Amino acid sequence: MLSFHSKWRYLVMLLGIQLVVMALLSRDGYHKRVTYFFRIFRKIDMISGSAAGHGRNHTGADVYANLSYLVNVHSKDDIPYCPKKSRLIGGPIHVSFRSGLTLAQIERKNPLVVRGGRYRPPDCEARHRTAIIIPHRNRENHLKFLLYYLHPFLQRQQLNYGIYIIHQAGNYTFNRAKLMNVGFREAMREEDWDCLFFHDVDLIPEDDRNTYTCDQNPKHAAIAMDKFGYKLPYKMYFGGVSALTPLHYLKMNGFPNNYWGWGGEDDDIGIR
Repeated sequence: MLSFHSKWRYLVMLLGIQLVVMALLSRDGYHKRVTYFFRIFRKIDMISGSAAGHGRNHTGADVYANLSYLVNVHSKDDIPYCPKKSRLIGGPIHVSFRSGLTLAQIERKNPLVVRGGRYRPPDCEARHRTAIIIPHRNRENHLKFLLYYLHPFLQRQQLNYGIYIIHQAGNYTFNRAKLMNVGFREAMREEDWDCLFFHDVDLIPEDDRNTYTCDQNPKHAAIAMDKFGYKLPYKMYFGGVSALTPLHYLKMNGFPNNYWGWGGEDDDIGIR
């Protein structure tokens, strides 16, 4: 049994530990990190919401609006360049997650997308060539919704694009960064892309004014996500969706292959 003095000793020790923890959490950096992880634990699963018939964004326009009017031009001679700003861009997109979506339905909704997830504007020469690299394993439901919205999203921007799903087989620990390195190599073998977007499978763009083209510097294209209250979780966050030119990728020596499991590689790239 504990004596009276022993009880007081343990109580003082407990209070001291609590004060130390509170002091650490009050520091800005620790606070942001802890807030970030608590938000992740509180995140409601997107697919569970879709099964109940609920969507994430009930405002905005149909992402497929006006795309049905696009038809292939039989003669490619003297085809003009696409305008610098696409006339199809409309702003916020209506996003909902209905049950029963199939890949066959996505294919029928996108008749101008050819085998391999490739697309070129049918009535003008694209000014930008963008490859989308999506690391993937066992996320088929997320992938279907992403493809359903991403294809028309990119078509509205009049891009020459290709979507590459880089799947990790087996039961080994997931390595997102290594998959993105594989995706870069495979994409560049097929075409001389001038921009590459490295894209998480569970993030759906909500505004087509967020153009999937590269800038002079590396670009973070997921600076406002619903699960973080449309704010960055912390200052150096570079995860979700990022854009690099081939030169950017080579200058930073690709993505680090030594991050197994969830997280870490984004912060490494942000520092680079």
